[in-house]
Amino acid sequence: MTPDPASLVHHDVLPDGTRVLMRPLRPEDAALYPEFIAHVTLEDSRLRFFSSIKELSEERIAQLTRLDYSRAMAFIALDEAAARMLGVVRLHLDDDRAGGEYAVIVRSELKGHGLGWLLMQRMIDYARALGLKRVYGQVLAENTTMLRMCAELGFHIEDDPHQRGIRLVTLQLT
Repeated sequence: MTPDPASLVHHDVLPDGTRVLMRPLRPEDAALYPEFIAHVTLEDSRLRFFSSIKELSEERIAQLTRLDYSRAMAFIALDEAAARMLGVVRLHLDDDRAGGEYAVIVRSELKGHGLGWLLMQRMIDYARALGLKRVYGQVLAENTTMLRMCAELGFHIEDDPHQRGIRLVTLQLT
C-alpha cells in the first residue's frame, strides 16, 4: 500500500532552531544539487559514495532526481527560510518489494545536528508504511557516526563477508 502523498510532507525543527521542510524529491530539485554538493566535504562524500566527489554531472543529478516512485523514494530536507537543500535520504526497493536499500547524506556543517536522524526516521516510517520487512545499507567501517546512528535506530551491524572495511546494516521492520 502506497502512503498518501500529503502524509509524506513534514515540517520539523532541528534542535538548533532550523526549520526543515521534508518532502519527496522532485525532478526540479536538480537545481539545488550543485550548491548542496559544494557544502559536503570530500571526506563526507567519500563516506557516502565510497569515493570523493567534488561535483556531480548534470546526467548524474538527473539520475538522482528522476525517480520511478514505484521502485524508489527519496526525501529531501530543505531549509524553509533559505530554500536550500540540507540533505536527502533515498530508499530503493528490492525486486520482491520485501526490503530496500537506503542511502543518506547531509550538509557537512549539519552533521551532529539531528538532521541525519530525522531523514532516517522518515525513510524507516515510509518503509513500514509500504509493508517492507527490512531496510539495509552498506557503511564504511570508519564511518562511526553513521554506524552509531544505525545502532541507536536498532539496526543489526555486521562485517560484509565480501568486502573488507564495509559494514552491512539491517533493520528488521516486522
